[in-house]
Amino acid sequence: MSVFVNKHSKVIFQGFTGEHATFHAKDAMRMGTQVVGGVTPGKGGTRHPDPDLAHLPVFDTVAEAVAATGADVSAVFVPPPFNADALMEAIDAGIRVAVTIADGIPVHDMIRLQRYRVGKDSIVIGPNTPGIITPGECKVGIMPSHIYKKGKVGIVSRSGTLNYEATEQMAAVGLGITTSVGIGGDPINGTDFVTVLRAFEADPETEIVVMIGEIGGPQEVAAARWAKENMRKPVIGFVAGLAAPAGRRMGHAGAIISSEADTAGAKMDAMEALGLYVARNPAQIGQTVLRAAQERGIKF
Repeated sequence: MSVFVNKHSKVIFQGFTGEHATFHAKDAMRMGTQVVGGVTPGKGGTRHPDPDLAHLPVFDTVAEAVAATGADVSAVFVPPPFNADALMEAIDAGIRVAVTIADGIPVHDMIRLQRYRVGKDSIVIGPNTPGIITPGECKVGIMPSHIYKKGKVGIVSRSGTLNYEATEQMAAVGLGITTSVGIGGDPINGTDFVTVLRAFEADPETEIVVMIGEIGGPQEVAAARWAKENMRKPVIGFVAGLAAPAGRRMGHAGAIISSEADTAGAKMDAMEALGLYVARNPAQIGQTVLRAAQERGIKF
């Protein structure tokens, strides 16, 4: 199994005929994703102009795409000023999982979106994320799909680069991935760590979970506290930014130390106190997974 997406997911792209959506739609299809069409307002009723995607229909609205294709997942390749409206359109049309890649979405737009989602049964992954991938079944995002091998480790990360690093280390020690979820590095995420941890705990194929955080905000410690109280599966934690200076934004909009509790060291100390296995160095993530598996009697 997997979490959120699998081989049965029917994926559309919003901004379908744009350069980036075109490139990543083709890569997603190469790894087995069911791409069933896309949306570009004003081009409804046509086919995608790229020869490799010319069999796929283009619609004016998400509602039309869902009605015609049965799509339940959307990859949102829409510029930041219009992104929140595109997500709300997807939610209204019945899209179950919407993945938004863009960074630079205004914070007040994400606040408006989060309020809009209340009471609605849709998951938004991102913004500022590489996306989500279940190896060999479904990719919705921009990650290099060739490094992901099928296995029993679930990965959830705020950082795309460290997501890739952890995945490569899994492969180096002979481990694969059930699903990898990038929740994004912005201050307001559509989906948080706890939501993904809950899904991994319920997934029978995920045996162990890697959670990669960053400086800034309280959600890593909140997730570790939730894991201590609710998870039977071991969780390996890492927090990037040990050398980050206080008060300076580091790469992601959400990565800024505003209090002592926001530092990487404080977060990893808290994770360890709450029972997580903690990798103190990003180069040790793979070996820490192996150690946790050995101590818990998990065989891959």
